[in-house]
Amino acid sequence: MATQKIYAGVALRETRARAGLTQRAFADRLGVSLPYLSQMENNHRPVSAGVLLRLASEFSVDLGAMAVGDAERMVMDMAEALADPLFDATPPRADLRLAATNAPALARAFLDLYRAHREGQERLAALDEALGAGAQNATPSPWEEVRDFFHYCDNYIDAVDRAAEHFARSRPDLRPLDRAIAALAERGIEVVMAELGSGPVYLREGKRITLNAAAEPATQAFQLLHLLALETRGDLLEATLELARFRSASARDIARLGLANYFAGAAMMPYAQFLATARTERHDLERLAHLFHASLEQVAHRLSTLQRGGDRGVPFFFVRVDQAGTITKRHSATRMQFARFGGACPLWNVHQAFETPGRFLRQLAETPDGKRYLLLARDVSKPAGAFGAPVRRFAIGLGCEISHAREVVYADGLDIGNPQLFEPIGVSCRICPRPNCHQRSVPPVDRHIRIPPDRPGPLPYEIA
Repeated sequence: MATQKIYAGVALRETRARAGLTQRAFADRLGVSLPYLSQMENNHRPVSAGVLLRLASEFSVDLGAMAVGDAERMVMDMAEALADPLFDATPPRADLRLAATNAPALARAFLDLYRAHREGQERLAALDEALGAGAQNATPSPWEEVRDFFHYCDNYIDAVDRAAEHFARSRPDLRPLDRAIAALAERGIEVVMAELGSGPVYLREGKRITLNAAAEPATQAFQLLHLLALETRGDLLEATLELARFRSASARDIARLGLANYFAGAAMMPYAQFLATARTERHDLERLAHLFHASLEQVAHRLSTLQRGGDRGVPFFFVRVDQAGTITKRHSATRMQFARFGGACPLWNVHQAFETPGRFLRQLAETPDGKRYLLLARDVSKPAGAFGAPVRRFAIGLGCEISHAREVVYADGLDIGNPQLFEPIGVSCRICPRPNCHQRSVPPVDRHIRIPPDRPGPLPYEIA
């Protein structure tokens, strides 16, 4: 198999800027000529193996991040958007990669424009007058803007992660819940327990917080740490929001809550300790949940954030879906991407988790690009707390490329060397090229179809 060439001009320029070096000084540090560096920075030549080694040793650059990074995500997103019949033809993947690496701002602008087009089409189709007017039509929704922010950060926010780790180290002898209560007490905020039934996790009145005794301890700890982040790390959160440059106040407010949630998860499972334990326990979610007093969902989400430069964990993707198949959370540090403009592939095992509550489902899967994955799914429905109260039903999915499977306990007993055991899956039916999928819901938008008069199969058409 040919080695993948790495074009990383943007990463090279950013590394040089962080080091405060001129092109000539940077070239000298890398041991290359000035013209050669210029060609690499402009993606006219791939980064050589020697330069990669120099980047790692001289500038502590994470080579895994350079190999995947934002460009591959944008290539996937652009390919999905360009599969729309609105476009006459899809450009070659090589052209998309050049656009993503040489002009990432332009690529993001294209995706924003296409998203606005899709939203406009959906509003027109629904004849929804309330959403059919307003200047916000040309911009992504605040929720999507925040989702994309975390997506393109690999779901890892270094400054917030390190601040949470520092906080956890200050009270290493306490459980996360007790740690949060003690930290709030130092600020004069009293936490008391009371039965609130199926109500909120906590109620606040001035300097007094009533914590719902019916909530799970992991949920109690997470919510108090979230509150603590807003109370004590406001300057850090605001500085991070300034760097993100959100377009609307609503997006900024949503992101502030997202960053506080990030702090809470990182404080419950501090990076170095959690990464070392995850490796020792071979990423056993139940063991990690027990050791860190966390929920399975919190552990799975945290595993997808272990992307610190120089000390990266196994690159996982993490999703949470509801019973309708809607992805309510999604984070990926792998090449696996998720549909942005349509439904997810029904062959993923995460959709089956609702049928087997309390059990882990394992799946070996292969995407259309030939990448193979170990996938894990489990129902994580939230208990109602009282008779007649509504139950929140969710399932989580966690996965990694098959090259990392030996590091994961859930691969034990699976014949990962047998290609016949890998189930073909896709991103979504709209862009999946597989012609004979028995679960296909709609034709691929970039392919012609034929309607034979005597079609005997499950679909009324053939893909040309």
